[in-house]
Amino acid sequence: MSHFLILSDINKIHSITIIMKENPTIILRKGKETPVKRFHPWIFSGAVYKTLGNPSDGEIVTVKDANDNIIATGHYNKGSIVVRIIAFCEQIIDQQFWNGKIQKAWDKRKITNFELHKTNCFRLVHAEGDGLPGLIIDIYHKIAIIQCHSIGMHLDKKKIADAILNISGSPIEFIYDKSKEVLPQYYAKTIENDYIGAPFPSDRIEVLENGHTFYVNWVAGQKTGFFLDQRDNRKLLGSYAQGKTILNTFCYSGGFSIYALGNKAKEVHSIDVSQKAIDWTNKNEELNHPFEGEHQAHAQDVMQFFKTNEQTYDIVIVDPPAFAKNLKKRHNAVQGYKRLNALAFKAVNPGGLMFTFSCSQVVDSVLFQNTIVAAALEAGRKASIIHRLSQPFDHPVSLFHPEGSYLKGLVLYVE
Repeated sequence: MSHFLILSDINKIHSITIIMKENPTIILRKGKETPVKRFHPWIFSGAVYKTLGNPSDGEIVTVKDANDNIIATGHYNKGSIVVRIIAFCEQIIDQQFWNGKIQKAWDKRKITNFELHKTNCFRLVHAEGDGLPGLIIDIYHKIAIIQCHSIGMHLDKKKIADAILNISGSPIEFIYDKSKEVLPQYYAKTIENDYIGAPFPSDRIEVLENGHTFYVNWVAGQKTGFFLDQRDNRKLLGSYAQGKTILNTFCYSGGFSIYALGNKAKEVHSIDVSQKAIDWTNKNEELNHPFEGEHQAHAQDVMQFFKTNEQTYDIVIVDPPAFAKNLKKRHNAVQGYKRLNALAFKAVNPGGLMFTFSCSQVVDSVLFQNTIVAAALEAGRKASIIHRLSQPFDHPVSLFHPEGSYLKGLVLYVE
């Protein structure tokens, strides 16, 4: 009996030691704690006075101000953004922590009375918007796709997956990690995209969005398989589509095209440089058939299409990929948006509409609008803004992190 007591005591001591082990510590320069106290989730390298404990990339660190007060807990990473904060206090990052954060994100979506029988694909976690910088979780009916943009998040992917499977009232049964493409190269080469736990019987699924059916392939598709952030904007496009001729450029798998056809558009042309995207667009047409209107889908460079195509349209949609990933590339991105939109203006019939977007985070809404003004002047077209567009509720933006508002769009009435 005494042997068992001794072993039990040793285990208790070991457990206490693990819990009380101190994290490496980041000490900030005097005055640099202000953004943290205003709940901004990034700590930049210039704010750091001293680092204690030699943390490795992805490790949990404690953040202290110059007076030795603990003000945050986060993931460490060498570089411009040294800490991504996941708790604005001293916090043990264990399974209970992840369960609470993921459940809270689910509850936030449910408060909007989201109708899963009409839309069973949505974003569950939107990084800083849900207090989890570096983490994206997209849901496609029974499967969750995790995309970790920081090493710290990826190191905790198993706990995150367990938290997803423990969500109260959720239909999710499978987890796929698709992080390799978005993590630093030195780390990414050590991992592979794969299922966490039981594999889904296929690498694709058919999901519902506002009653429309879409084919999603998370293994071969862009991002997590589908562009969920355009859901509300696709619905708006549908409200204008009846009887119209519509051009959908950078169509990917045809989201805007299906909404247009489903709302009785007269004719829709879908253009994307990727043949795979065009194949998926055609598959989505088949899944939602029959339509009253005609549909053509072509694998072609969009700029080249605008330069050679002579047809004009009642509605033109311009939804390109991000032209700039950082501030150094912003000027070139703006010039690219200008040239593209100038060509698009020329393809709109008088009295028609143009839906134009930018998902480049470093191009803010004011700069984007000014760029579209320059494009209209170059094309010689007068236009009025009738809608300003953004991302939907499941891509929330923290009041204290305006950088999270990345998607901006305009609907223009073109004379």
